[in-house]
Amino acid sequence: ECGLSNRDIAASCRISATVVRGYLSRATEAGLSWPLPTNLGDAQLEAMLFPAAKLAPEKQHAAPDWAVINTELKRKGMTLQLLWVEYREKHPNGYCYSQFCHLYGEWKKLSEPRMLQTHKAGDKLYVDYSGVTVPLIDPRTGEVTQAQIFVAALGASSYIFAEATASQSLTDWIASHCRCFAHLGGSPRVVVPDNLKSGVTSPCRYEPDINPTYAKLAAHYGIAVVPARVRTPRDKAKVENAVQQVERRVLARLRNHTFHSISEINAAFLPLLELLNSEVMQAFGASRKDLFEKIDRPALRPLPVQPYRPGIWGKARVNVDYHVVVDAHRYSVPFEYIGQSVETHLTDTAVELFSANSRIASHARSHVRNTFTTVREHMPPAHLQTEWREKEFLAKATKHGAQTVRLISAVIESRTVPEHSFRACMGILRLAEKYGSERLNAAASVALASSLLTYKSVSAILKNGVDMEPGLESPQDKPPINHENVRGADYYRQSEEVLNA
Repeated sequence: ECGLSNRDIAASCRISATVVRGYLSRATEAGLSWPLPTNLGDAQLEAMLFPAAKLAPEKQHAAPDWAVINTELKRKGMTLQLLWVEYREKHPNGYCYSQFCHLYGEWKKLSEPRMLQTHKAGDKLYVDYSGVTVPLIDPRTGEVTQAQIFVAALGASSYIFAEATASQSLTDWIASHCRCFAHLGGSPRVVVPDNLKSGVTSPCRYEPDINPTYAKLAAHYGIAVVPARVRTPRDKAKVENAVQQVERRVLARLRNHTFHSISEINAAFLPLLELLNSEVMQAFGASRKDLFEKIDRPALRPLPVQPYRPGIWGKARVNVDYHVVVDAHRYSVPFEYIGQSVETHLTDTAVELFSANSRIASHARSHVRNTFTTVREHMPPAHLQTEWREKEFLAKATKHGAQTVRLISAVIESRTVPEHSFRACMGILRLAEKYGSERLNAAASVALASSLLTYKSVSAILKNGVDMEPGLESPQDKPPINHENVRGADYYRQSEEVLNA
């Protein structure tokens, strides 16, 4: 109408000249001219310029039974590709593999709709470990170990806490929770962990068994532990996202750093975590830290006056020797509890034993394996009178030689409770029936020289013939040396008499 070129029209309308040419071509094909009819609306104009394309008749494909396919996929080793191969064997003109997978995904979305989670302030804390670890190099040996990354995220503010630990053991798991609560300045109402062994001893969809130590932690802080369902990551989507953020925004930046201790890793974490929590999230228009200060922190429960003392809780049965095995060491309890099940609480410095929520024994922790820690008050009266048994073993040992007597005496003295040595003494003395008194006495000398005060050690000495090797005889048992060049004690005694005269 104005006599402008396509380029001028494009410049005026701020579109490309190609688009202008396309519109003019479509108007010509539709039989339109200027001015447009007054009764022509926008929808009718669009329909005339962009008529529906004539589609080829759609091929009819045999529709798979998606419910059956979904059930088959739950079998171990089953894949969607194998099910598609079986489908094409029955229907050669069926869907191709890509369309088959696409249609199955669409069916699954409709058949398993997801519920939108609403997070209340200070309500839930989601915890998990990252799949990415940090190499830790021992500066003395050069040994490389992998530090684990503990991650926690609050539900309402998405505030992230993360730290490095030596392992995913129960001790580190509990300690990370304590440090997380201290960092947050309060505790949530619910903690949602994954089903790792440190938190859940027996996973179950309806009634999972919580680790006893983890349950004690929850009771101390007044929180509830509600594990996520097995193989259902969307139950803990908050921490899944937090783990991804930590891996991308923290761990990736430290990939070229060399660390020699856990404290070095956590020191490097602090500024990067602060930066991550301070960045504005586009979806909320605020940072995680701002939302935490406004929403979550005021709603958190106050921490107990005394912090939780990390320790490992467990159960054990009292043996007939009124001792309980804890971390490969035996601790005594009052003999009245023989055969009963008791609770054990193991810390870095102490071992406590409980029955019916009452402490029945407490010991300083020992790291010596396969030995005893016994309180005499825990012993039955009959075991307090043991001197006659000791004398009996020593009397039998005199038949085999002085070294055997010394060995039996040392074995008895090496045990806190003499009764624990009686079976070893009995076994050592019976070795004389197989090897003879002379060899037993020689073996006792070897065992004393090396402080080998067990039946197994003496038996091994005799079995391997160590007692028969030259140069191992005890000085007390060596016969006197008779030689013309050896003057002996009598010579020096006579010389002394002459001088005194």
